[in-house]
Amino acid sequence: MPDALPPLSPALLDADAARALVASYGEVSSLAKAKDIGRIDAHMRRFISLAPICFVATADAEGRQDVTPRGDPPGSFKVLDESTVAIADRPGNNRLDTLRNLLENPEIALIFLLPGTNETVRLAGTARLSTDPTLLSAMAVQGKEPRCAIVVSVRQAYLHCAKALLRSRLWTGDYAQPKGTFPSIARMIGDQLGLSETDKATGEARVERAYRDGLWEPLK
Repeated sequence: MPDALPPLSPALLDADAARALVASYGEVSSLAKAKDIGRIDAHMRRFISLAPICFVATADAEGRQDVTPRGDPPGSFKVLDESTVAIADRPGNNRLDTLRNLLENPEIALIFLLPGTNETVRLAGTARLSTDPTLLSAMAVQGKEPRCAIVVSVRQAYLHCAKALLRSRLWTGDYAQPKGTFPSIARMIGDQLGLSETDKATGEARVERAYRDGLWEPLK
């Protein structure tokens, strides 16, 4: 594992130097250039149908970006046709970063991961929200329908090579940390906000209940 760096303030390139650096990279290979086929083919459709998680990137009108994981049982991400995919919006913390961004800026990018497989599927396009009852019914899990769906019109679609996941050894468990390495998320956020021990304990109980009872519908 690489040694940790001491605190430092790295020198940053100016715009001209950054452009020169990027221009100094080698030419893109013909295969890498051609692999974006702009549609969801049979291979990508099957991959998405088996994937239990994807990462969703959006940005607001000013370009401030957000990336969020979306996890569901296999089959929950719906490929509607070769240029359209739908993702359920499950209960969360109601920050609604993704949905609010899409109200301002419809651009969206997705990366689908499949446990045990080091390649990924990458899509990009524009998104709109849907409350179509037939679609939401098809996305129900344990009888719970999502509040809405994010429907993406695909502009870019391709398979991404395995280098990043091989470097990270994501599926091997080599870098897995034992339980207890970190405090609970409620306690860490409580530390960040300076909450009392009582409030941290209340937060831990709330999170535990949400994880147990609120995965598919909002808690009452």
